[in-house]
Amino acid sequence: MSDAYITDSVPQNYLHTHTNNQNDQLDVVALRNAAINRIRNGLRLGQLQMADWESGKLAVSAVPGAGKSTGMAAAAAIAIARQYEQSAKNLRNTRRQLVVVTFTRSAAANIKAKICKYLRDDLSLPQTGFVVNTLHGLALNIASRHPELSNLQLNEVTLITPNQSHRLIRNAVEQWIAYNPGHYMRLLEGVQFDGEETERLRRQSVLRTEVLPELATTVIHEAKSSGISVEDLRNMSRYIDDEYRILNVAAGLYEQYETIMKARDFIDYDDMILAALRVLEDPHACRIEQGQVFAVFEDEAQDSSPLQTRLLEILATEPTPRGGGVVNLIRVGDPNQAINSTFTPADPIYFREFCEECDGANRLATMDRAGRSSRIIIEAANFTLNWVNSFYGAKGKTRRGTINPVSTTPFRLQMIHTVDPDDPQKDANPPHVGRGLEICTPDDINHTVDLLSKRIVELFSPNPSKTRAAILVRENRQGKWLAEALAQVCKDNNIILYDAGERDRHSHVPSEILALLQFCDRPHSPDFLKAALDVLVKRQLIPTQDLNTLAAQPEDFLYPGPLAPDQSEPVQKAARLCRSLLQAKLALPLYQLISFIALALNYDQAELATADKLSERVTQQISSTNSMVSMLSVLSEIVSSERFEAVETENIEARYTRDGQLTIITMHKAKGLDWDYVFLPFLHENLIPGKFWIPPQAQFLGNFTLSEVARAQIRAALHGEDNIPTVTEAWEQSKYLKTAEEYRLLYVAITRAKRLLWMSAAKKAPFTWSKPENLQEQNPCPAFNALRRQFPQCIIDIAVSSRS
Repeated sequence: MSDAYITDSVPQNYLHTHTNNQNDQLDVVALRNAAINRIRNGLRLGQLQMADWESGKLAVSAVPGAGKSTGMAAAAAIAIARQYEQSAKNLRNTRRQLVVVTFTRSAAANIKAKICKYLRDDLSLPQTGFVVNTLHGLALNIASRHPELSNLQLNEVTLITPNQSHRLIRNAVEQWIAYNPGHYMRLLEGVQFDGEETERLRRQSVLRTEVLPELATTVIHEAKSSGISVEDLRNMSRYIDDEYRILNVAAGLYEQYETIMKARDFIDYDDMILAALRVLEDPHACRIEQGQVFAVFEDEAQDSSPLQTRLLEILATEPTPRGGGVVNLIRVGDPNQAINSTFTPADPIYFREFCEECDGANRLATMDRAGRSSRIIIEAANFTLNWVNSFYGAKGKTRRGTINPVSTTPFRLQMIHTVDPDDPQKDANPPHVGRGLEICTPDDINHTVDLLSKRIVELFSPNPSKTRAAILVRENRQGKWLAEALAQVCKDNNIILYDAGERDRHSHVPSEILALLQFCDRPHSPDFLKAALDVLVKRQLIPTQDLNTLAAQPEDFLYPGPLAPDQSEPVQKAARLCRSLLQAKLALPLYQLISFIALALNYDQAELATADKLSERVTQQISSTNSMVSMLSVLSEIVSSERFEAVETENIEARYTRDGQLTIITMHKAKGLDWDYVFLPFLHENLIPGKFWIPPQAQFLGNFTLSEVARAQIRAALHGEDNIPTVTEAWEQSKYLKTAEEYRLLYVAITRAKRLLWMSAAKKAPFTWSKPENLQEQNPCPAFNALRRQFPQCIIDIAVSSRS
């Protein structure tokens, strides 16, 4: 994808060639119109509405598999062709272009290739006149062209992506505590506190390493992406009867974060959007930017935040002397595939409202015909949508007892329909394999693996090199367990097994090694000890236990005296492993420490290779100083700036959907992909819809989490509710929103399947997948039971299947 933003939408040679002779020009126009008609003839109704757009706003609500990226690419190419003609008639080079915005770099590369193909092969036009960007890339381009307005000097700032464990977040927490000791003590007291010293230390650890960093991370991102200032949060807090003053705490954390960011010349992704908006607030700069754009097309609009939407609407507005020109904006999305709103500021309500606004002006296009899946799979998806809306929709009532259909039902009422018989898509709505929908209830997760193995071998055996299948899981830990369980079966049957989560785990290598090295450097720090223990738990090297209790008094944990109470076996195991790390620090030269830690963490071959690469880089960078301090500094920079990931050399989506491959991937990552055969095991109620889990160590604050209460209160204010909800009301809203999003995630998973959808919920499964061996009775996902009742002909007889 080109980094250049401004391109000549009408090349000079085109103007000279096609305007010298009026008859030649008419011939070219006729030929181009014929080519446009050929493109239109290959489109469906919803796609045609995009292709026929000429100006103004247009909302496109597309069901899964409807071909929205193809429709957008065709519409973009036609719009660019029309802009060429308009510019040619005016005999001038307007330097105006189409801006296409999408969610990820891979999606941007994909849609750019499609637009180029239409321009080159169908319209015989130069592949210019447009730019494809991620939204943050677009914002950065605008901000960097006007540094005096954006206050963004790219050569002087560092882009970071702070997460809950980022040192900047931890520093903001510590500074807030230092400036607000009284407020901190109120949190420490919680619901009830007897003053016991050990409990006080444990609560301090929980607040400083879990509760407050999580609150800071959630609120900072939520507030900044919505244009909410520190003072706005404080004002909101004044209207809430809240003994903890949660939004006031959040405002203080936000303030400290911003202070540290400015002092260190750091920016985050939200700062890019804010910087671009500062540019567009200047009338002269705004006219310059608008004058370079004739329209904006946005993909995945359901994942936009309020400020992102505002940025695109300003940029898409026709520049006029008095402002208020026509907004040339197409937004394409599917609110029923909004699966990021409970952990990002993305909120599907805004795209729903945009659809309602356009519908009122007869500017809503609905792409409800999809050729991806067999009819039975479409029926299962539609049934799930209707059942969830009827079962859970009433729970979205506001406190006044009314229902807002735009925002409160989990799904927008939009059914998927099969395509017409003469649809241009090849193999549209393909015939199903087996029963098309197969529903199983195995005895336990091991029985699930047996049934999966048998069905996978059956499906791959006829033509293994042309078969594409995927197992979609809710958690990466499920995927890791399944990959190990299926490895031998796949090897014996020459089936390529690809665990998408394995690559993600490799990206954690630098942060894991940094955590252990920080502990080795300062073993008496409760924070560093807890971070190291957390890594050991995640790597399943020590049992899950209350880490706050262990970290509260590091010396007693690591080197208990003769009068100390006996340690349990899990605690002893953790202490032994920690002491071995400290001994290695004393015995080994600095350059060998990273490799030793990698071996201690039981890294696999690929992870060890990643660790070796990391070790080489760090050693090179500290060659002049060769100290632990410089090593930690270099590692911290690598982790915080995320500059260690390898450059992608192949299409990411192609890697997940190769022929002859069984892919294990999370439901979130599977969005936008499809396979012939999709398996959905482990559909249990504790995961879908699940519920917000309050860690036992944090329950001294009450039966809620501060971060989710704050998120719900901020969103209520943004949605224009009359009153900001109380803590109890906000917590209930958070639970409902999580339930709605989990069911949308299930809907996404169901609609990945083309010919066969296999679903199961074992009678016994782990409560937590960090301990898969601890099986207990688990209730199925309620939607799974509803599907069993609706499609009894699709239930697989386990006894017959096991014997055959």
